[in-house]
Amino acid sequence: MLSRLAFNITMRMIAGKQEANLDKFHKLIQEVLQLGISPNIGDFFPSLQWVEYFRGCKMKLTKLATEIDAFLQGVIDEYRRNKDIFERNKNYTMISQLLSLQESQPQYYTDDIIKGLLQDMILGATNAPVTTMEWTMSHLLNNLNALEKIKAELDFHVGHDKLLNEADLPKLHYLQNVIFESLRLSPPVPLLVPHLSSDKCKIGGYEIPEDTILLVNVWAIHRDPKLWAEATSFKLERFENGKKIEGYYKMLPFGLGRRSCPGMDLGHRIVGLALGSLIQCFEWKRVGLEKIDMSEGKSLNLLKAEPLEALLRARKIAKKLL
Repeated sequence: MLSRLAFNITMRMIAGKQEANLDKFHKLIQEVLQLGISPNIGDFFPSLQWVEYFRGCKMKLTKLATEIDAFLQGVIDEYRRNKDIFERNKNYTMISQLLSLQESQPQYYTDDIIKGLLQDMILGATNAPVTTMEWTMSHLLNNLNALEKIKAELDFHVGHDKLLNEADLPKLHYLQNVIFESLRLSPPVPLLVPHLSSDKCKIGGYEIPEDTILLVNVWAIHRDPKLWAEATSFKLERFENGKKIEGYYKMLPFGLGRRSCPGMDLGHRIVGLALGSLIQCFEWKRVGLEKIDMSEGKSLNLLKAEPLEALLRARKIAKKLL
């Protein structure tokens, strides 16, 4: 459900419509992420690259790349076929802007470049928000007092006569604190995009040679007891009264500076609206008496080892407005 929501929001921005082949594309993305963490001996011993031929990883990756390329090319071709309809309805999308740039700069904005941009957009705008929502709801179900406080905040600021909308989000401070604390404990991307040192430098007391690939371990930074009191505890007061701004240098779920994730604001809106709407409209509780298992799975993004299962019951506002 959450994957479908995030994917359809992204596709409406990209192509101006929802995508019928969601399940197929979502499966392709998950296969890519799983292949990304599979051990590749050739990465450590280049002379043994031939071993990967027998394991079939390269062939699988090539097949997946071909299928993803075909999907994205289909999205572009469909827009070209229906361009007049989109323009007549003033339905301006990411694809319409990129194809407009292609007309003026065809040597740069080739179909391959456009497909690469679309792929980055889909990957970034779907996986991270969905992962964040699942972890946040898991934390809330293990901290029911926090869940009740969010519900009270929604009832006070949004009321019972309308559904939560984007304009309400700045008023929901407690909800934002919950999301920040969830991002701290369970960052959707535990290792940031690799960086390459352009020159010899010193970081954290370590001498880094030129042309060295550096990985920023956000998961470790967010749980460092030198930076956070009770680092492994779910404590919402960390971010009260603007504390999240003071600790921005140590809170890095989306990176930092010019290389930070460009979809950060979009991700916050998707997570805030979706999570807030689910809490506004439904009563939530654990399936059993035991707390939710917070074990982490193995993937490039921080998935739960066991998908979240919870019980829900419609609140009066859902029966009234939905």
